[in-house]
This record gives sequence, structure tokens and C-alpha cells, in this order.
Amino acid sequence: MTSVPSKNIWIRRQQCPCGDWKCYVTYEGDAEETSIASQLVKNDTTPSESMVAPYVGMVFKNDNDAFEYYGNFARKNGFSIRKERSRLSPQLGIYKRDFVCYRSGFAPVKKKPAGEHHRDRKSVRCGCDAKMYLSKEVVDGVSQWFVVQFSNVHNHELLEDDQVRLLPAYRKIHEADQERILLLSKAGFPIHRIVKVLELEKGIQGGPLPFLERDVRNFVQNRKRIVQENDALLTEKRENDTMELLEACKATKEADENFVYDFTVDDNDKVENIAWSYGDSIHANLFGDVVYFDTSYRSITYGMLFGAWLGIDSNGRVIFFGCVLLQDETSRSFSWALQTFVRFMRGRCPQTIITDLDPGLRDAIRTDLPATNHVISIWNILSKVSSWFSQPLGSRFAEFKSEFDALCRLEGTEEFELQWNQMVSVFGLGTEKHIDLLYSFRASWTPCYTRGYLLAQMATTAYSKSVDAFLKGVFNAQTCLRTFFEQVGISAHFPNQARPEMQYMYAKTCIPIEEHARSILTPFAFNAFQHECHLALQYATSEMANGSYLVRHFKKIDGERLVIWIPEDEQIHCSCKEFESSGILCRHALRVFIVKNYFQLPEKYYLNRWRRESSLVFYDENGTEHSNDEWFQEYQCLTEGLFAESSITKLRSDHARTELTKELARILNEVRHMPESEGVAMDVTLSPTG
Repeated sequence: MTSVPSKNIWIRRQQCPCGDWKCYVTYEGDAEETSIASQLVKNDTTPSESMVAPYVGMVFKNDNDAFEYYGNFARKNGFSIRKERSRLSPQLGIYKRDFVCYRSGFAPVKKKPAGEHHRDRKSVRCGCDAKMYLSKEVVDGVSQWFVVQFSNVHNHELLEDDQVRLLPAYRKIHEADQERILLLSKAGFPIHRIVKVLELEKGIQGGPLPFLERDVRNFVQNRKRIVQENDALLTEKRENDTMELLEACKATKEADENFVYDFTVDDNDKVENIAWSYGDSIHANLFGDVVYFDTSYRSITYGMLFGAWLGIDSNGRVIFFGCVLLQDETSRSFSWALQTFVRFMRGRCPQTIITDLDPGLRDAIRTDLPATNHVISIWNILSKVSSWFSQPLGSRFAEFKSEFDALCRLEGTEEFELQWNQMVSVFGLGTEKHIDLLYSFRASWTPCYTRGYLLAQMATTAYSKSVDAFLKGVFNAQTCLRTFFEQVGISAHFPNQARPEMQYMYAKTCIPIEEHARSILTPFAFNAFQHECHLALQYATSEMANGSYLVRHFKKIDGERLVIWIPEDEQIHCSCKEFESSGILCRHALRVFIVKNYFQLPEKYYLNRWRRESSLVFYDENGTEHSNDEWFQEYQCLTEGLFAESSITKLRSDHARTELTKELARILNEVRHMPESEGVAMDVTLSPTG
């Protein structure tokens, strides 16, 4: 009797966004998703002399460590091992382990029934005496395993590196390879073609995969049988796990009224999609102007896609806004997810949403977030380029990659269009589907098209690494969706996140603008501002007839920037559009302010999301932790409700005015008792006339 998998395993999506389900995407630098083959090849290159042979008296923490060590030693020396005998006692449990060479002992003689013919298979066992025996002892209350007997004397020939990998003990098919094999099999590929495809995708020639063609054939046959037997069981387990997840959401809602969740059901009244978020996440929607919707992971156990809405706070940390589990990757499912997210965020749509390259998700964003700028991180594109073009271009790929990188640095859309067409023609990529895919998405990933979209320092390598670290904290091995739900809560819970210390920030330029900014911005934002301020001193300005400026680095002849200055409104606009992108003024605009003898910038150029007040944490009289935007949210909800009441009748209007005055007095009283900021106490009064 077979059983369904006990663990809910999450892996990166490997389906290519080009829409061809036979196509495959590998992610550069993602060691966890590569096949075990690369690790085995790496191990093979290590000389056996570098590994110490087991010896009598050698100590291991447990018998599994001992077996793994002996197995690695055996592989490097041309043989494999197996577990032989173990002995058990009531006091110590298993206290002796015998590990032997795979050719140890002799095969038992099988009796053949009369009249039947059986194929005689020669046994590999030849009585080899190579072995490692271990014994468990308790030392100072700690169990340890000691090697009590070891022999490396074999009575058979040891195998070379290219042969030892063929031993059954080392022929493993990794989970990521299993999924790929099943996908190709479903596409109608014969077994020998599947093996060739795997070799090409891994850049391996000559067949040094960690498994043989017959292993692939056996795996496909066994999996088909297992799938047929387990379909009903897996469906039942998925339904039960989903219902448990829904019950966990209901229980959390009862315990925390700020927790929100939503779900859909299919035609059979079964839970289809489910999304949830926490009160801290909703209160942090001050930072919801830019949202990263990560959909890079899915469960190979249940086939469910996990989507997480993430952001960045004023201190540069990852913010969790909410998440969703989807049964499929259609535009319809993505549309529901986006609508649900907006509801969670109290109707506030982000200015910019950053996603992976996905046509279905793009269509949903166009429909449900028409006023939101859609950006695909350039790092997400670059991670796929090698997988798409290294094989068809061969030796010309390095040249293509150089041209492609140059395209990504262009600033004008017309120049991009021209050079793109030239690149496609030179490398003969006119019929390449991935080139067509990239071109159709160009308005979302090329910097010349996305320049000026607010990204708030999220399209950086540092932020990408922070997101990866967050997701890896979520995707531990989970036994069911309920424990997965609990893990998401642990990772996303704001009070548990370490708050950065407010370190002293030293001035570099000593100009008044820098001194003023230091008192307003968080250390994270001030660090970016200070970098621009420091570089601003290296630029020269040339005033034009209309009052605008051309700003150029003193060492560079070309690359000048146009800075438009509107003195009536104290407005400044730079052609680099750095302020529109990051919320931090660029070096070019700062240079003009310096030339204009400004001692401090206009308040409009300190975005709320980067101010210290946006992340200030304080405690009320009950010891409860609060932040400034919590008061804003409370005030907003209060005024919305009361003004709705006041619009109905005169009596309700008078009641609303009375209640509004009382509530404002309460809130302002609590604000008065906030800790002093920068040594300046707050002077807050309430006018009786409003």
C-alpha cells in the first residue's frame, strides 16, 4: 500500500513564462534547486587523500553521521556500503551498528521450483571483509558512537570515478529532477530523449548524471502507478489540510479582530484560494506605495502557488503585507488575489507593483490595478537570460550577453528600440520565442521605460537578498498547511522583528542641507541621501536662459542632466528622475539647491515613508506598543465613520461633532505624552472651534 507524501514540499516555479510547458527555467545562483548531480561532480573532483579514513576510536555524534561519513569515504575509494546488523538493549536502545562493503557476505541459494526456468543473475557479493563497526557509549550523559573495528581490505577490484557513480547506492534522482522528468514524460518525450534533455539543461556531456536511463524509466513507471493509487488519497489530504488552514484562520480572527482573511470555493464547494493578513501588516500601509508580489514558490505536494505581498519600511527592512495560496496560475486567480490585497489594504492601491515575469499576472494587473505602474525587476530578467539563450547561441552567448547588458543601461526609448532590433538581427533571434516575450514586456523591465516609477530602493540586490532570506524562513519543511500558516505568522509578526538601533549618523560634507536632513530621515534613508549629497559636490552647473540648469560631473564631458527649477513653488525636476524612483533627491538636484544657497530642503522633498516619525515606536499608558501611523489609521477610521453619520440628520450631525471632539481630545492627549523627539517636546492643543 503506497501513501501520500508526509511533507508539504515547496520549490521554485520551473515553468517558463513563455507559455510553452515543455520549456524550462533555471535560476542562476540558486543552489537549493539544482540537481544533486552538481554536488556529486564537485565531490568527485576532491582527492580521496583529503578525507581521513575511519579509524578505531573515531567518534561520531550519532550513527547517521557515521554512516554518511563512511559512505563518502567509500564513494571516493571506489565502492559503496550498506547497513548490516544492529543490536538493541532496553537501556540504550540500538547500541551497536555494523556497516559493511556492498560486496560483503554471500547471496543465499534460492531453490528453484521443479519445471520452472529462471534467469540466473550473478550476485555481486563475494565475501568482502571491508567494514566499520560502531558501539554507542554514554559519556557525561551524552550519547556518542565510537568506531570499534575498521577494515579497508577488499577482495575485489575497486571502481574508478566514472564507474562508482553507477552503483545503486549513488544513483539518486533529486526532487527537482523528478518534477522535470515527469513534465517531459507528460509532454510525450521518450525516456532516452528525457535523459538527453537533462544533460543539456545541466550543461553535462557524456552522461555523468547521478542516475541511469533505466532509473528514469523505472521512476516514470513507478510514479504513474503511485499517482493512480494516490490520487484519491492526495485529494483528500489536500482538502483536509485546506480546511484545517481555514479553521486556523477563523480561530486567529476570533483571537485578533485585526486579522483578516478571505477565500473562494469551486463548483464542488471546496476551498479553492485563500488569502490572509495581520493587523500589523494593514497598519503599515503607509509603506504600501510600492509592493513586491512574489510568486516564485509553489507546493509540489498540492500544486498550490504561494504569493506574498512584501514591501520596505523606512529602515530598509522587508515588510510583510499578506499572502495567498492559489490553486492555479490563471489570470482569474491572480485577479482575485489582487482584489483581495486591495481590500486588505483598505482600498489603497499601490503606486507601483513589482512582480516576476508572468503574462497571466500582467493581464490581471492591467485589469484590476489600471492606475498602478507594473515593474519587473531587472534582476529577475537577467537570471533567466542564460537559461534561455546560452544553448541556442553557443559560443556567441558571451557577446550577446554583453550587448544585452548594454541595452539595459540605455536611457532613451527610441535608442532602445533601434539597438534592440539591431541585436535581434545580428544574432539571428527573429523567431526566438523568448526574445518576443522580453520585447512584449519591455515597458515593465527596461530602465528607459520604467524610469520615474516609484521603487523605494526595492529594485536592488540588497532588497532581493532580504526577500530571499524572508522566504527561506517561511519555506521550512512543513508537514501540513496549518503548520505552514503558523510559520508564516512567526516570520511576518512585526513585534518579533529586531528593531534597528538608532545609531549616530556622522556628517560628511558639513553643508547645512545635510545637517538638516540628518534630523529628519531614518539612518537607512539618510545613508542614501548622504551618498547623493557627497557626490553633488563633484558636479558643476550651467544656468540656462529659462532658469533651468545643466549639471555635469567635473570629469565627464558627456552625460549631463537637465534640472528644471520653478522658484514660485520651490519645485525641482531632474531628467534622471531619481527622486521619483527612490524618494531621495539626486545629486544633480541637490547641486542646484546648494548653488541656490538653500540651508534646508523644502518639506515636500522629505517623503513621509523615509522620515523618522514614520517608524517611531512608543508606548501608551497601558504599556501597549504603537507607531505614528497607527494613530493616523485610528483617526482616519474615526473621522470616516463620524462624517458618514453627520451627513444623515441634524441630530446625528450634532452627535458626530461631540464624539469627534471627545475622541480627538483623547488621541491628542496621548500624543502629548509621547517621548520627546530630538529633544523637542510636542505642543499640541485642541481648538474648540476645530
